Amino acid sequence: MNHQGGKKFGQLKAEQSIDLDKINEQYYSSGDYDDVDELQEKLLQYKGQFMEFDIDNSGDIDIMELKQMMEKLGQAKTHLELKKMIAEVDTTNSGTISYNEFLTMMLGKKNSILKIILMFEEKKKAKELPKGPPPKKSLADLP
Repeated sequence: MNHQGGKKFGQLKAEQSIDLDKINEQYYSSGDYDDVDELQEKLLQYKGQFMEFDIDNSGDIDIMELKQMMEKLGQAKTHLELKKMIAEVDTTNSGTISYNEFLTMMLGKKNSILKIILMFEEKKKAKELPKGPPPKKSLADLP
């Protein structure tokens, strides 16, 4: 693998983004997930998550990338737990999680450990705290 950074890395990420967009389009136009609310937004969100965690741009999340993902989310797991998480999602028995498997997991009805952790983290991120000093209150504002 070529570990050159900079422009080459940007090109790899752009190519990966185009490839994942094609897969997203297949999911969107297939009709299988028409019952999912805000499907297009969710597909974009999942694409971003997948690209963030697919560190080597291989198109798959392997056990080391999953380990780094869980540590980044504050959910460090043992090697055995990581293998179980992959096995729960991996339909091709490749030992990795492809983007198709990732989308099937996130959009599907079945709950896997990885899906629950990612959904929990997303809800945790969603709460934006107000920035700056609190607004001034007068006596009229008191109950």
